[in-house]
Amino acid sequence: MNGPAWSLFFEYIANIVYALILRRVSKIVLGILVIISAGFTIHYAFTNPNGDIIGGWSIDDITQLKIGFTRLAFPFLMGIFLARAVKLKFTKHAFFTTSILLIILFAFPRLGGTSAHWQNAFYECFTLMIMFPIIILLGAGGKVVGEKANRLCKFLGDISYPIYITHFPLVYVYMAWIVNGKHTLQEPQSWILGLLTVFTSII
Repeated sequence: MNGPAWSLFFEYIANIVYALILRRVSKIVLGILVIISAGFTIHYAFTNPNGDIIGGWSIDDITQLKIGFTRLAFPFLMGIFLARAVKLKFTKHAFFTTSILLIILFAFPRLGGTSAHWQNAFYECFTLMIMFPIIILLGAGGKVVGEKANRLCKFLGDISYPIYITHFPLVYVYMAWIVNGKHTLQEPQSWILGLLTVFTSII
């Protein structure tokens, strides 16, 4: 009923491990753990027949647990490491720069087709382990100027996680309406109900 529960399951475990162990380890140990987790990520991406790191409840138990912990380990550990080891520097035009980088990365959802899975594995590892940490640092070094901009950013920050954990049932209803009614994006009602789904999620 709620696909995001899959990643939330692993995020809860990560937070428990952080509270009990990771917050006490040194930067050296943390760096070693980052390198090890990067190795697991690269190994999985290149040995997976599809060349990707996609998971979810629909996959068998052992496989989806392996994917979940692999996907969790590097980003979580790297995030902690960056917070502790890197001194933030002010980034000019951080919003514009990070937006352009994300648009470029998301413009290539998959590389290599069905015959060259290694290309997609390389791209996903490069994006996850190189580009995303850079984007996080650039964004964290930006400054929000003005009261209205501050209020908008606070609202978006406050609502992003609640939307993530509640929007999927609404999306399922919309998808069912599209599929069962054989509707297309050429029909105005498809756009109207799609936008209504977005606004309902926010509300």
